[in-house]
Amino acid sequence: MSISQNIDQVLKSIPENVKLIAVSKTKPNEAIVEAYEGGYKIFGENKPQELKGKFEALAKDIEWHFIGHLQTNKVKYIAEFVHLIHAVDSMKLLKEINKQALKHSRVINCLLQFHIAQEESKFGYDLSEAEEMLNSDEFKNLEGVNIVGVMGMATFTDNHDQVRSEFKQLKTNFDVLKAEGFKDKSDFTEVSMGMSGDYQIAIEEGSTMVRVGSFIFGARNYAQK
Repeated sequence: MSISQNIDQVLKSIPENVKLIAVSKTKPNEAIVEAYEGGYKIFGENKPQELKGKFEALAKDIEWHFIGHLQTNKVKYIAEFVHLIHAVDSMKLLKEINKQALKHSRVINCLLQFHIAQEESKFGYDLSEAEEMLNSDEFKNLEGVNIVGVMGMATFTDNHDQVRSEFKQLKTNFDVLKAEGFKDKSDFTEVSMGMSGDYQIAIEEGSTMVRVGSFIFGARNYAQK
């Protein structure tokens, strides 16, 4: 099937209130253009310079999501246009996003990344760390960032019970933060979890955004720089 047909198949399999992020990382512009010409405009990337190049080359009404681990010295490449940064995992990164956002007279929407997987390689807060950060004066003084939800990645495993448990934990973290500090914030709504292999489980556990790449675009070329 074509890329557009693959996107349509995913869209038919998810509720209307769940946003599909078509993960185009490592894929050439032509693949994104094919999806775009088929009517889809929401894409996810994980390399800042690659994303900047795609933004400059492609249609300006594309909604770009940054979904990977973001180094502070790379924020400047995407601050002017990025729609949502999914994986904010430190105050240091938040402060840099704030700095770059203000340079462009923007407020950048962000998700707090939580470490829910068993793999040590995954980044993210635990709940107590996030609560401490959100209650700090340092955070409250940031004018260029807007926290709109949470994000996490489950363990890469065939054990669906474990994956479900980890997604439940992320949704619980979201609910706690919503009740504690965001109950009056109407745009604190997003739970970004679920990828090609587990997005249906994620949706069952409360995901509002799924990040699907290989099912749409085919296997990734990890050798591509």
